[in-house]
Amino acid sequence: MLKKTLILFLLAGFTTFAFGQQSKEELQRKQQDLVKEINSLNRTLGEIRKSKKQSVGQLELVKRKIRAREELITNINRDIRGLNNNIYLSTLEINKLKKELDTLKGQYAQSLLFAYKNRSNYDYLNFIFSSASFNDAIKRITYLKSYRDYREQQVATIEKTQQLIQDKIASLNNNKLQKSQALQDQGKQLQVLETDRKERDQVVSQLKSKENDIAKEIKNRDRQRQKMKDAIAAIIRREQKEAMERARLAKLREAEKLKKEREAKAAAARASASSSNTAATKTTAPAAESAPEGVATNKTKGGRVYSPFESTEEGRRESINFESGRGNLPWPVDAGYVSIHFGSYSVPGSKIRGQSDGISISLPVGASVKAVAEGEVSSVFDLGGEQAVLVRHGKYFTTYSHLSSVNVSRGQEVRAGTLIGRAGANEAGEGEVLFMVTNEKGTPLNPEGWLRRK
Repeated sequence: MLKKTLILFLLAGFTTFAFGQQSKEELQRKQQDLVKEINSLNRTLGEIRKSKKQSVGQLELVKRKIRAREELITNINRDIRGLNNNIYLSTLEINKLKKELDTLKGQYAQSLLFAYKNRSNYDYLNFIFSSASFNDAIKRITYLKSYRDYREQQVATIEKTQQLIQDKIASLNNNKLQKSQALQDQGKQLQVLETDRKERDQVVSQLKSKENDIAKEIKNRDRQRQKMKDAIAAIIRREQKEAMERARLAKLREAEKLKKEREAKAAAARASASSSNTAATKTTAPAAESAPEGVATNKTKGGRVYSPFESTEEGRRESINFESGRGNLPWPVDAGYVSIHFGSYSVPGSKIRGQSDGISISLPVGASVKAVAEGEVSSVFDLGGEQAVLVRHGKYFTTYSHLSSVNVSRGQEVRAGTLIGRAGANEAGEGEVLFMVTNEKGTPLNPEGWLRRK
């Protein structure tokens, strides 16, 4: 019974240790990732600060750093709670093992006392030779041997229990040390978080003090945004017209092919028909349908509405592949952070308001910008001194702008990871890339809903 109890304690301790270690490793991995992100944000902010010009993008990066810092503190708190649980469970197990050890020592002391009282060899011999029969003597010898083995087992169990207690105490002390270190780290992060919040308030204050300048900058962005929107819409209209023409010609070719097949079948039927007028009448082919003069903009096939951009098998495949990658497309840059998100944005406590049809990514000037999916370059154009590339993915389009140089040309086939160009600088001299996702109607879509989470 005692041995079974000890085994249960060992198994329980091992299970707790295994699950605790797994959770701890996950927490440590997350903490390392957050620390890397915060360090990278600090480097990016350091580059931005060199321009000595506050921007909405800088405010967003500071806010992002605060969110990462808060998440790191939350993660540390989870670690501390886990350590507290381990300390509590270890303390309980140590107390149980100590009680078990006291019981084992008491039982062993009783067996030693019994052995001492019956230590004479004469008593042992008398116990054996007083047997009523030979079989009874054998049983008594076996009993004495079993009793000796039991005492040895008691000693082994006591030693194992003592060792287990020592291991548990060492683990307990280690958890206490880790908790102390985690508490120190938590205190440091809370202090830095307060500094980050002060930096955010300072940036907000400076932006508010330069509200008119920022408002002008946003107006310039809005003008650029409208120009970009008009340019994309014009390219999509051109592409749509070309796609509709391709679809119309394809349908005409298909109608002509069907007409020739019907005529061939009718001719064969007439050649093999009987000479009777009735048979000849029966085998006369119906008049061919006239070829359509145009093509519908949409058609339903298998429950899916197809646009003119999907009039070819390649166009359908690219659309479906792009759709299936929703939420898992690679980012167009290897490094950088979203400084302006999709949709409306503002500066708290001010009248500064803006709108973005994509996401602005802050990154080093000259950084690589890559295609996010398979497609064809629809256009490479210049918009107010900045270069932009539009790539078609079936009925979807991705736009990469604020480029200092371009590495592709119109009509070029690209794949995910193909180098589109290099990041340029915005008005504040900061490295920035604007990435957009648009459907066949020219409606901007939130890119962050298509890209995989970092």
